[in-house]
Amino acid sequence: MRYLPLSNQDRADMLARVGVDSIDDLFADIPEKARLNELLDLPRRAGEQQVERQLSRLASRNVPASSVPFFVGAGAYKHHVPATVDHLIQRSEFLTSYTPYQPEITQGTLQYLFEFQTQVARLTAMDVANASMYDGSTGTAEAVLMAHRVTKRKKAVLSGGLHPQYREVVEGLSELSDHDVVSMPADPMGTEDILAQIDDETSCVVVQSPSFYGQLIDMKPIAEKAHAHKALLIAVFTEVVSLGLIEPPGAQGADIVVGEGQSIGNGLNFGGPYVGLFATRQKYVRQMPGRLCGETTDADGKRGFVLTLSTREQHIRRDKATSNICTNSGLCALAFTIHLSLLGAKGITQLATICHANAVSLKKQLAGVPGVEVLNGAYFNEFTVKLPKAANDVVEALAEKGILGGVPASRLEPGNKDLENLLIVASTEVNTDEDRADFVAALKEVLA
Repeated sequence: MRYLPLSNQDRADMLARVGVDSIDDLFADIPEKARLNELLDLPRRAGEQQVERQLSRLASRNVPASSVPFFVGAGAYKHHVPATVDHLIQRSEFLTSYTPYQPEITQGTLQYLFEFQTQVARLTAMDVANASMYDGSTGTAEAVLMAHRVTKRKKAVLSGGLHPQYREVVEGLSELSDHDVVSMPADPMGTEDILAQIDDETSCVVVQSPSFYGQLIDMKPIAEKAHAHKALLIAVFTEVVSLGLIEPPGAQGADIVVGEGQSIGNGLNFGGPYVGLFATRQKYVRQMPGRLCGETTDADGKRGFVLTLSTREQHIRRDKATSNICTNSGLCALAFTIHLSLLGAKGITQLATICHANAVSLKKQLAGVPGVEVLNGAYFNEFTVKLPKAANDVVEALAEKGILGGVPASRLEPGNKDLENLLIVASTEVNTDEDRADFVAALKEVLA
């Protein structure tokens, strides 16, 4: 079939139909400073070998996470993923499988999604979980929309400890939906008075624990205040391994729990794909976005699995849909399920304990570096330190010494001078005593 490009008249007719004057008007929601006014300074054409050589030269400038001591977190964590996980998800029946519109045909896919839901519900201490979201950030935005539907209100209160990128996704979606968002200032110390922001207009309160800055938040009083005003508590996490050690959100009164599952079964993967986890109370199940797999018996009484709830636009009328998510992170969810099955209840607790112990060791050593102040009291495997100079410069200097030493808070909160010297540091089971010693030694040199 020949490709027939549009004519200028075709483009003009389309623009007139949607009511704009030019193609640039279609990008009005993108800040002007983020748009390109001219083509990039790149050759108009090049041979395949020339392109490969150039891209290889650019790639060689990267420092692979597995090649140096690695202490980066802030929403994406380096954990050991057993070779078994990668082997199993590459089996053809998993790698190429997708739930069709007659889903009962793919019993294997439905079964592992059912097991995935069970694992998520148990980890979070909630009644029911869905068959995955894109990632933690979009899952958080969907949770806010769900809370609006349940409460029939429009105001969301976002904690200053919420991951900045999660906050931006919520704010962006809320702006387009004509919803109100109250975003609290950045809260590195975990001392914000979020209770004062809850009133009778509040739909939901969104709180992350461990927070973006690593602080552990007691959500019970927040849940009590929210429920007193008939609002919902949305509990968020970015490090799912933390649920192996700390009290789960469901036990603290959360109504919706959402977060990132990348830490279990999924590598860093250059930023994705990841897998969003989403769980809620049974009474809200019909407002939950995404898909829900259930267990049943067939006509012969044999165990089987079905797509119990599917609230996407592909399945029901758009005005009845509770989600516009068009797919799920099925393969990533499978990797999560396989890894967590290998760990078991005892294994996830042991893994979480090792991560915390490594973080405690690193914190003690960093606290002994002249000019370094640790801001956290309680934490899991991630905490924030205040440096005597700009954290971004320190991180670059550490990278030159072969240490990936954390994430400057200012990188995700640009323009906030109060965060300029704050460095968010994570330590997992992959860090060794030698890694921590090298980090501390390099940091002393950089700060000297």
